[in-house]
This record gives sequence, C-alpha cells and structure tokens, in this order.
Amino acid sequence: MKKAEVVLKLDLGCGKTKQPGFVGVDILKFAGVDVVCNLGNEKWPWANNSISEVYCSHFLEHLDAMERVYFWNELYRVLKKGCGGKIITPYWASARAYGDPTHKWPPVAEWAYYYINKDWRKANAPHTDVEFVKWGFNCDFDAVGGYGMHQALLTRSPEYQNFAIQWYKEGAQDLHMNITKK
Repeated sequence: MKKAEVVLKLDLGCGKTKQPGFVGVDILKFAGVDVVCNLGNEKWPWANNSISEVYCSHFLEHLDAMERVYFWNELYRVLKKGCGGKIITPYWASARAYGDPTHKWPPVAEWAYYYINKDWRKANAPHTDVEFVKWGFNCDFDAVGGYGMHQALLTRSPEYQNFAIQWYKEGAQDLHMNITKK
C-alpha cells in the first residue's frame, strides 16, 4: 500500500493571524504561532523538499537585504519542487512600505523577484549568485503577480489602474506575488 503524501503548509511571519490549515511561524510566540523561528537568519526546522505550500503576508519587508537572501534560500530548500505560494508585501510606492518603523530597507519592489530566478540572475546579476559570493542566492523560483489596489481605484478600468500604479503614489497598496520552486 502506498503511503499518503504529507501536505505541510507554512504561514511565514504569521503574527496573530495564521491562515486556517497552515502551521504558523513567527519570531514571537503569539497565540496561533506553532513554531518560533527567526526566518531571516536561523536554519528552518523543516527537512529539504518537505513543504507543499507557503503563505507570507506582510513579513518579508521586516527583513533586511541579506536576511531576504537567506529567507529565499531556505524557502527554496524546504519547498517541494513545483510547489510554492503567495507572498504579499506593501507596495514600495505606498505609505504602507514606509509607515512601520520595523520595516527594513530596501522596500520590496517587483524587481526583487527577478533575483530569485536563477536564469535571470546568472545573465543579469551574477554578483548576487552563490556561485560567485558565499552569501548569494542559491534558489530558483518563477514568480508572477499583481497589485492590491487602493479602494478608490477598484472600480476603474485596468488601463487606468495601470496608469495609477506607474504615476500615482498610493495607487497600489500591496504587491501580490505567486512563487513556484523550479
């Protein structure tokens, strides 16, 4: 008889609002947190290729640049091939990115997701790859996404929303990215 596959889902940086059906992970032991771990510099307590899905909302911006590299590398290590999840951060042109004094520099922008793709990184930013620097990226993800728009723009046309994202502060409130381990 074939053993049933274990589906393990992590809510990374969940705080007090863990997603139903997920294991809550945070640096602080809030109610609902199942695993206390510093995701920016501590080895994650899961085996290689053991995680089926992740959800990470409004956490990544609390890590500095080098902690983010570590985060992506650990996420790549623990996720099963072909699996991934949703990463939500404040959009860099929104006050949400700057208002919280615990957010670290730089703000998370669309361009950050190019660096987690090995082919793009090797062609365009080899100085950030572990092949050339010991602290570098060792991950390979595909990423696609969009924006959480300001409430006042939700009924506007997609063309107007795209214009607002590019030219208006606060047009987009959040960056929503879906990542998949290659």
